Amino acid sequence: MSLHGKRKEIYKYEAPWTVYAMNWAVRPDKRFRLALGSFVEEYNNKVQIVGLEEESSEFLCRNTFDHPYPTTKIMWIPDTKGVYPDLLATSGDYLRIWRVSDTETRLECLLNNNKNSDFCAPLTSFDWNEVDPNLLGTSSIDTTCTIWGLETGQVLGRVNLVSGHVKTQLIAHDKEVYDISFSRAGGGRDMFASVGADGSVRMFDLRHLEHSTIIYEDPQHHPLLRLCWNKQDPNYLATMAMDSMEVVILDVRVPCTPVARLSNHRACVNGIAWAPHSSCHICTAADDHQALIWDIQQMPRAIEDPILAYTAEGEINNVQWASTQPDWISICYNNCLEILRV
Repeated sequence: MSLHGKRKEIYKYEAPWTVYAMNWAVRPDKRFRLALGSFVEEYNNKVQIVGLEEESSEFLCRNTFDHPYPTTKIMWIPDTKGVYPDLLATSGDYLRIWRVSDTETRLECLLNNNKNSDFCAPLTSFDWNEVDPNLLGTSSIDTTCTIWGLETGQVLGRVNLVSGHVKTQLIAHDKEVYDISFSRAGGGRDMFASVGADGSVRMFDLRHLEHSTIIYEDPQHHPLLRLCWNKQDPNYLATMAMDSMEVVILDVRVPCTPVARLSNHRACVNGIAWAPHSSCHICTAADDHQALIWDIQQMPRAIEDPILAYTAEGEINNVQWASTQPDWISICYNNCLEILRV
């Protein structure tokens, strides 16, 4: 889809509800397709799949499906070549894998780790491994992370059946775990990190789960809500504390000491996204309506100001940088999704 002829810099979509979770499709044949999750404080929530129409330059809703509770995160299968089934995952009360077609989206499997209990421990986040798309990791308020194995089974009646099993579950933190992310270090399959309410960033290796490494602890022991690995240089990751106006950049080679602090926001930060194609660019988004792009090349010298700033019409809940189209960033605020050319 060549939008460069149009030279429009911003495209907007208005959903019928507040948008919270949101992400870009990865498949090369579905370039301007995103999934959005509603944030409605009740059981019945929705997920919409939207796509940008080339002719009209408008977003169209391709389909909508029901989701129990709001989605805490949405991700498409990291399938840059388009060889896997067209799958979408959501976290909430459980991890669900959905199969997307042009006309409908249907549930492929529901992954539930505590079968022997009537209660579920909600999932705060998850990550889908880019090197091995059969691996997903979830984080939960019950202090654990779970690594799931996905199987795409034999073709039965022209449909691949997808199922999943627990590869490992570990107690990751002393309190709730709020985010999990695989690292590209060491082959990109075995290393992951998590953050949580105990204020620590911990790193794990699937080959040696008997111990973990604490990379950073918040000085005030404030809960850490998000972590995000640099896409090009696996030594760097970014995190942020609850109600904090700054993003902390860490170097795993120098544990416990931030190499940079990005602190121009005037209200609490909600989202972080590293550039997919550059090791030195990162976008942060906050309740101050701003999405800021930073160039961190001069670390460890202080990073004073962002290189780009965009002001939205509301508090930005989420930001995602399109992995297969590095010119585009998506943000959501109120009931709106916007994609911005950077």
